[in-house]
Amino acid sequence: MKAMVLKKPGEPLTLIELPIPKPKEKEILIKVSVCGACRTDLDEAEGRLATILPVVPGHQVVGKVAELGRGVTRHKVGDRVGVTWLYSSCGQCNFCKAGQENLCLDAKWTGKDADGGYAEYMVIGEDYAYPLPRRFTDSQAAPLLCAGVIGYRTFCLAEIKKGETIGLFGFGASAHIVIQIIKHKFPDNPVYVFTKTGEHAELAKSLSASWTGRSGDMPPHKLEKIMDFTPVGECVRDALKVLNRGGRLVINAIRKETPVPALDYAEYLWLEKEIKSVANVTRRDAEEFLPLAAEIPIVPTIEEFPLEQANEVLRRIKRSQLRAAGVLRVVD
Repeated sequence: MKAMVLKKPGEPLTLIELPIPKPKEKEILIKVSVCGACRTDLDEAEGRLATILPVVPGHQVVGKVAELGRGVTRHKVGDRVGVTWLYSSCGQCNFCKAGQENLCLDAKWTGKDADGGYAEYMVIGEDYAYPLPRRFTDSQAAPLLCAGVIGYRTFCLAEIKKGETIGLFGFGASAHIVIQIIKHKFPDNPVYVFTKTGEHAELAKSLSASWTGRSGDMPPHKLEKIMDFTPVGECVRDALKVLNRGGRLVINAIRKETPVPALDYAEYLWLEKEIKSVANVTRRDAEEFLPLAAEIPIVPTIEEFPLEQANEVLRRIKRSQLRAAGVLRVVD
């Protein structure tokens, strides 16, 4: 099978031939149709996120079940399934027992600790692959599996209430899905979007944003809830400055590429402001979000590229040159 492989951080991915993997007990083999490209893939490629090497990146995987390992009961050959960032967890620790596999110390992550979807085939445990709503094409489904699922987790952690004014910092793959969830659940809540590109601002307005500006700008009103989707540390400071007393900032980032600046307590944190981070995703997030996405329905904005252009897509992600979500077409 063909695969794009990361051999060494800082070097481009390499297109090579690999053996088709065999599913073990309770695993399925997936023939990959498409795989979304994500900033986390860029972090791996540039060395900010340690990974096994060599590795096939990619954790927004859509395909069909091609082969069953012994004992599989959740899927059958031919089923269309999706794979998220969560590859596996121990199932025995207190976090796993509480449905918080995202915090499991022994969790493994797709395309980081095990080969992912930048390839024609991949294997995964049957419990970590999810049926996909029929209303979505393969390419539309791909960004739902990371940008969508972790965006949904961010939305839930924000605990939005009716009438609150919401802020979104950054408006790429995840935020453009989250605003659709907000407008479905709370159609009358104003949403203010902070983004550095005119194209993303126009997309936000088309999705019913009440106001757009840049990080550091003062919006018309203070915000009760803010979700930060950027890789920039300064956005944490800027968000706290426009957060109302008693408000909550939820940071949707596995890591920040630049440091969070020093924060004067009285100016940025006092008056019971909260900061909460988002750590990965759980199986429940995917199981709840995918049917909701079909109900709304979420309409992902995507740009599709052939698998061989994975390096170009990562370059565009780095430079914020994708309108929303990049998807790699693996097989026709």
